[in-house]
Amino acid sequence: MKASKFYIVVAFAAIAAMCLTAQAQNKVVYTGELGKKVIGYNGPTPLNITIQNGKIAKIEVLDNEESPRYLEKATSKIFPQYIGKTIKQALNLKVDAVSGATYTSNALLENIRLGLLEAQKTAAKPAKKTTTKKAAKKTTKKRARRR
Repeated sequence: MKASKFYIVVAFAAIAAMCLTAQAQNKVVYTGELGKKVIGYNGPTPLNITIQNGKIAKIEVLDNEESPRYLEKATSKIFPQYIGKTIKQALNLKVDAVSGATYTSNALLENIRLGLLEAQKTAAKPAKKTTTKKAAKKTTKKRARRR
């Protein structure tokens, strides 16, 4: 009976660790606050950067005052270069601004950079994990206290 409780605790800890790892790999970074001083031609250009399994899955432009024509011109050339890349690969890309939409392009590129740096920073913080041996020791100590 005591051994089965131990295995249940260990299994639960392993499942929790896997869930934390999956959450760390799947996230959306909002650049509205990060890039509030990053200005395109007509104002800020906030983004949502979706990261799934450690790679950039999607970049979305949020409400802004940029001209739709120039915004489309910039996003259609810039965003595909980032999709499918890891954060590290994306940060190392040298992407040029789009001619004819330079201010908008530069704002998008800077917001992407800021968002990826934030994602990298939060991914670098290891989740607090308890190893199986530590979990077993804690369980043993709790049992000893109950006796």
